[in-house]
Amino acid sequence: MAHVSFTGVRKQFDRTEVLHGVDLEISEGEFLVILGPSGCGKSTLLRLLAGLEEVTAGEVAIDGAVVNRLEPRERGCAMVFQNYALYPHMSVADNIGYSLKVARVPKAKRRERVEAVAGILGLTDFLDRKPGQLSGGQRQRVAMGRAIIREPKVFLFDEPLSNLDAKLRVQMRLEIRQLHRRLKTTSVFVTHDQVEAMTLADRLVVMREGVIEQIGTPQEIYDRPATRFVGDFIGTPPMNFLPARLNGQSPLAELPDGQTVTVPVPTAQQLAGRPILIGLRAEDVQLGGDTGDSLAFAPGFHEELGAGRLLHGHVAGTEFIVATDKTQTAANDCGAIRFGADKLHVFDAESGLRVG
Repeated sequence: MAHVSFTGVRKQFDRTEVLHGVDLEISEGEFLVILGPSGCGKSTLLRLLAGLEEVTAGEVAIDGAVVNRLEPRERGCAMVFQNYALYPHMSVADNIGYSLKVARVPKAKRRERVEAVAGILGLTDFLDRKPGQLSGGQRQRVAMGRAIIREPKVFLFDEPLSNLDAKLRVQMRLEIRQLHRRLKTTSVFVTHDQVEAMTLADRLVVMREGVIEQIGTPQEIYDRPATRFVGDFIGTPPMNFLPARLNGQSPLAELPDGQTVTVPVPTAQQLAGRPILIGLRAEDVQLGGDTGDSLAFAPGFHEELGAGRLLHGHVAGTEFIVATDKTQTAANDCGAIRFGADKLHVFDAESGLRVG
């Protein structure tokens, strides 16, 4: 296990800076997931840790030792790639044990280690096959085995599940999580898939345009997104946002059609007279206006999800989604929606920062 740190890390390609002073600490034995849209810099950050790219400024350290100038093989990291990167002419056993062969580990010892790793990954019956004879999930296991056998300080995963179908992704997520619990090796996993991030992470890092937007446990980030971007990016469907304005220091925020929403008094005092965004998750809203805060809702169409439905409509002229269970139909009590005050998220409309 190893402790990893990034201090003021910047990365520039030609004249384009893609990382803007990243500071991040990763604890020993932690499974950290870096999440963000394409082009946000998450894979670049991983490659800087692996030594596959050079740092423009700042420091990358493993166990307190700065590794900026170390070759990849000297850093104690093992990487699992999106495209598996297996040798097609080699057997599964030879692919897994290749690094030991390069290190001139005796053949008998090498075979023993390969069989042990294959047993962990359920590959014992496939050791004599070539990668082309395997399924996508089996090839990904081989790639993981090749990393495990090196007994690295840090495992690095660069979107390793994106080439798999939906069912295999679920299975491999479980296997990766179980593997981490068994090996307890510090792991850094990069993905653009929020479901992978939420289910795998001990801690989650959300990135956008080369900066870190928020760090926390998946539940912390889901419950209290620090910015509008995080609220929109985390959660399916995305968070609903209603534009509003605070007039004076009244706790009543006014929507474009004159409806009002009660916000916390400190927020109203802080942003008096300024535009805000009211955030509500689809699953935190109920149909009907009998209890709690309520707003007029104009229903449109609904999506069937099997266990429930997503009802699409409008609130104050803004698109709005309500998650309902399968007992409710689009025609049931849809003139209004209600929600508890504790489910409200308030963001500054200009900066996008959470203010309540």
